Amino acid sequence: MSQIIASPRIIRAPAQVLITKADGEQEAFDPAKLEYSLERAGASSTMRGRIAARVMREIKTGMTTEEIYRQAFDMLRKEEVPPVAARYSVKRAVFELGPSGFPFEQFLAEILRAHGWRARTGVALTGRCAPHEVDVLAEKNGKRVGIEAKFHNDAGGKTDIKDALYVFARYEDLKNTPEASSRVDEGWLVTNTRFTRNAVRYAQCSNLTLIGWDYPRTRNLFSLIEEAHVHPLTCLTTLTTGEKRRFLDSKIVLCRSISTKHILEEYGIKPARVSHVIDEAQRLCGI
Repeated sequence: MSQIIASPRIIRAPAQVLITKADGEQEAFDPAKLEYSLERAGASSTMRGRIAARVMREIKTGMTTEEIYRQAFDMLRKEEVPPVAARYSVKRAVFELGPSGFPFEQFLAEILRAHGWRARTGVALTGRCAPHEVDVLAEKNGKRVGIEAKFHNDAGGKTDIKDALYVFARYEDLKNTPEASSRVDEGWLVTNTRFTRNAVRYAQCSNLTLIGWDYPRTRNLFSLIEEAHVHPLTCLTTLTTGEKRRFLDSKIVLCRSISTKHILEEYGIKPARVSHVIDEAQRLCGI
């Protein structure tokens, strides 16, 4: 079929096509979800139609969400204007902050700062019953929040009820400490993937704040990133994996932090490529 499909309303998936998600579960392929993710990344209607048409030609039962993502990303990187491919890859780019969780903690602190919080990482506090090292300590408008950052290296990882139980108990200890300098008002559990149903159920019952990639529906991790334009530098398609790692090793995690000629050349980016990196970074971060 040579006609370009430009609207999700006329895309039709073959009946009973089951695709495999990152956690191993299968679900019916929904072309509207693909259309929405492409639109959210800023892809033009023409490009969305071309990608949808290609996926529809090649879709088959058992295909993984990663394979579908890769097809779309490759087309965006080669044929769409910057920084659409970078924005489309934000979720995968957060995984690239690993393998340890430390860069994710730094990235989370940067997100909070962009939203008006004062944030520190790796803070030692003394609870009523035990000492604790808090991944991120954030303060805003008189509120003090201790945050447990649960980083997963792959999209299939989920944060479960054991983590919710642990975080609730930990921050109850810090809420009730006699040491004012260690006291917090709330405890949050933040992850770069999703929560199990039991974790969500427990958090709702115990009034524990959970923030996941797409949970809750508003003010989730993705929306916090997009609203403040605090994208990880691992999004950038103009940097190699090794170059990204050099920045991360120096505790530089944001694309907006490397949007100048000076810092790029300092970290060994060839002069011929500097302008391309700056252009993508500035477009992505809205600078």
